[in-house]
Amino acid sequence: MSEFYPEGIVINTPENIKLTRSLQGLEKAMQQQKILEARAMMCDRELNLIFDLGEVRGVMPRQEAAISDKGEEVRDIAVITRVGKPCSFVIEKIEEGDEGPVAYLSRRKAQEKCLAEYLNFLEDGDVLEARITHFEPFGAFCDIGCGIVSLLSIDCISVSRISHPSDRFSLGESIFCAVKGRDDTILGTRGRISLTHKELLGTWQQNADRFSVGQTVVGMIRSIESYGIFIELAPNLAGLAEWRGDVSVGQACSVYIKNIIPSKMKVKLVLIDAFGGEKGQIKTEYFIRSGNIRDFHYQPEDFVK
Repeated sequence: MSEFYPEGIVINTPENIKLTRSLQGLEKAMQQQKILEARAMMCDRELNLIFDLGEVRGVMPRQEAAISDKGEEVRDIAVITRVGKPCSFVIEKIEEGDEGPVAYLSRRKAQEKCLAEYLNFLEDGDVLEARITHFEPFGAFCDIGCGIVSLLSIDCISVSRISHPSDRFSLGESIFCAVKGRDDTILGTRGRISLTHKELLGTWQQNADRFSVGQTVVGMIRSIESYGIFIELAPNLAGLAEWRGDVSVGQACSVYIKNIIPSKMKVKLVLIDAFGGEKGQIKTEYFIRSGNIRDFHYQPEDFVK
């Protein structure tokens, strides 16, 4: 990945701290056009972002706060919402001001550099690191480098169905994703990236191998149907228990594993207890963190439809 990370990843690294806390470090970073990170401390009346860079005052003009589609003006909300948050940037120039040196920063150029040197080289299936920025009912938006945001749709989060992305993730969480595809009509020469996540969480068999018949384990009630209750054992593995009317979706529960049938891709469960109104969450564990997942096959080899 080189220097292209989701915002907030490098802000507290020793190198970033060293370069952003002195005039000499900032000048060195400017000469190398190195991407740095700092936290925006305020937004002035002209919608310029202001940064405290030790002995240097940092100023990011409004038009440099973000890359924009088709050269459109950066929206006010896109600038205001950066206050208090880490921002990636390169230094355009350093000048002497009335109260000392001023460094002029560009997040837009950092994002253009990220696109040109990293994101535009990614292929479908390539695995990358991302950070959750916000939720919508239809998916989670993720920073995939220098504040460039990509959509992870809810159906691509896990095999086990969830009602909302917050059932699986928390805001600011670092995750791994893979490139699902691109929209070639917007943002960059190769288009905006869409993401997938479920392929990194293991096949049916890999997840089933973590459990054994006769165990009693913790699960999560994900769906209640007339014919039974679907209970998640892992993000990519769910089983079916008999219907009962005293439970609700989202509850944590304990279940007895009655049978595991790879040829039918089924796990038969007995629901032992649901924990009152308590909401549960199954930990996300990755089987894949790098490489490419284009050859991923979820079903077991002996699976018969």
